[in-house]
Amino acid sequence: MKHLDRSFTLVFRLAGAALLLFILVPLASTLAASSPAMLVQTLFDPEVYASLVLTFWASALATGIALLGGLPLAYLLARRAFPAKRLVESLVDLPVVLPHTAAGIALLMVFGSRGLIGRPFAALGVFFTETLAGVVVAMLFVSLPYLVNLSREAFHQVDPEMEQAACADGASSWQVFWLISLPGAWRGVVAGMLMMWARGISEFGAVVILAYHPKIMPVLVYERFTGFGLAAALPVAVVLIVIVLAVFAALRFILIPHAEG
Repeated sequence: MKHLDRSFTLVFRLAGAALLLFILVPLASTLAASSPAMLVQTLFDPEVYASLVLTFWASALATGIALLGGLPLAYLLARRAFPAKRLVESLVDLPVVLPHTAAGIALLMVFGSRGLIGRPFAALGVFFTETLAGVVVAMLFVSLPYLVNLSREAFHQVDPEMEQAACADGASSWQVFWLISLPGAWRGVVAGMLMMWARGISEFGAVVILAYHPKIMPVLVYERFTGFGLAAALPVAVVLIVIVLAVFAALRFILIPHAEG
């Protein structure tokens, strides 16, 4: 039996290592192709710096906006039974499976200057095409499932008997949510926020259709590659990879120090 256990562990380790190498090798090859001096020079390129700040800020805005509706929705999906619940869950997951260029077209139809939402806002002088607002909308659409789904699973893990006991002691639904449910689920909620934020940073397809300008980092990488070739795009891609990995790892370590892994 021990021999079987050793062989089982070995096979699983090799399979896992192969997948990790599939992720690691392209990233390591990209990082090794640029010198530190080139990276510093690229980072202080005004266009790259502005694009980097815009990318992080827009994704953070999208994540903050998603919390307003995503957190209540996640709680309802975890704790309440209601008609068409499966349909709602499918709608939440739809942006994950929908091609993001198609998502960009759909968003353009609604948030464009002649769209259902875009037209009244355009009359007020607010536009979603070629603006920061458009970038945020595109990031919000494609990445909100991560926040909702991870938060829903976190609320599922909170013991419902604790909530019921609090209600029996006279606590209101608001008090139960703020004092028991959310504190018990906060690690999963934060994990969902981080995943949504990271996914927003990497978005290209929906953003490039709705708001090519101002250019976020994925759009800038694409523009430099198509306009000037691999040599011009590589340093920008490496800067994005390094900063995203460093910030994401640091935030995950600080905010979720005891996450299982």
